[in-house]
Amino acid sequence: MNIPFNKPYLIGNEIDYIDQAIATGKLSGNGKFTKKCQSFFENKYGFLKTFLTTSCTDALEMCAILLDIKPNDEVIMPSFTFVSTANAFVLRGANIVFCDSEKDNPNIDANAIEQLITEKTKAIVVVHYAGVACDMDQIMSIAKKNNLFVVEDAAQAIDSYYKGKPLGGIGHLGAFSFHETKNISAGEGGMLIVNDERFIERAEVIWEKGTNRTAFFRGEVDKYGWVDIGSSFLPSEITAAFLWAQLEQIDDIQSVRKSIWEAYWDLLSESNTTIKLPSCPEYATNNAHMFYLLCSSIEERTRILASLKENGIHAVFHYQGLHDSQFYIDKHDGRELPNCDFFTQCLIRLPLYYELPISKIKNILKTVLNER
Repeated sequence: MNIPFNKPYLIGNEIDYIDQAIATGKLSGNGKFTKKCQSFFENKYGFLKTFLTTSCTDALEMCAILLDIKPNDEVIMPSFTFVSTANAFVLRGANIVFCDSEKDNPNIDANAIEQLITEKTKAIVVVHYAGVACDMDQIMSIAKKNNLFVVEDAAQAIDSYYKGKPLGGIGHLGAFSFHETKNISAGEGGMLIVNDERFIERAEVIWEKGTNRTAFFRGEVDKYGWVDIGSSFLPSEITAAFLWAQLEQIDDIQSVRKSIWEAYWDLLSESNTTIKLPSCPEYATNNAHMFYLLCSSIEERTRILASLKENGIHAVFHYQGLHDSQFYIDKHDGRELPNCDFFTQCLIRLPLYYELPISKIKNILKTVLNER
């Protein structure tokens, strides 16, 4: 038995659209397929403006530039997240103030944010872990009260909602990922979501390496040049073409992934296991980005992972709390983050991909339950 953690899947016209992109002779980005992908998100989810990027990391770095993050500014974010969430702001000189997770799920504890705010705080970055929404009403209220910006790291949260509002579209800025492990994939890729019109014009310049080239191509200026800082954030048209084929099939992809997630849930619910299952608040939807388990201890998790590996099943754990990382431990203010530590030590992600059949799901869970 060999069950990978993730398996990329060609769902539609990926190869055909890549061939079309090559045939146009326009491969460098911001062409036909880039525009189709951006329009898709703006039309389907009502986002004000979107910019396709080479990764979610790049989209987050654009957020840090747009918010004019400077050395010694403070940015509040969860410790239980991928390093890109923090790196984007550290690169601008920010000091990261890590917040603990909620007790029931890995998202940032909205009740713990306000006590971390100081006169140096510039922004709050939230991470919608597993595509499940943070408490955005409370977070946006805190931000408004303290004149702060909110960035949604929605890397895992495409097609997921908070009280009917699409994730990525609630904060001032948002970011998606199209990495091969995400619901909608381009191999690599990401998207900046701009929800505040103050940032649109500058985002376009930063996206175009600090130039006003896009305005020039629209005929709005008679020449283009270097007008701001920026970088090479645009993906190629080949990446955009692959992504467009996936977006055309988003309803099918989501339907299949949700059926796999529900199969895991139903089988485990019937097993009377003491292992904790994922928690989803009433205000949030589940986009079936991942199915995770919560063990009682790191020893139990180690035992289960070893057994899965022995049976040819690739499961993973993450994240390791950033406050306790080799890079940041000396920069962290020393506060204990017990909920983050629990998820760091006890969470297991099980395989979840489009072609995963119910027979293999049963094999995975049989192995898990035999090692409790």
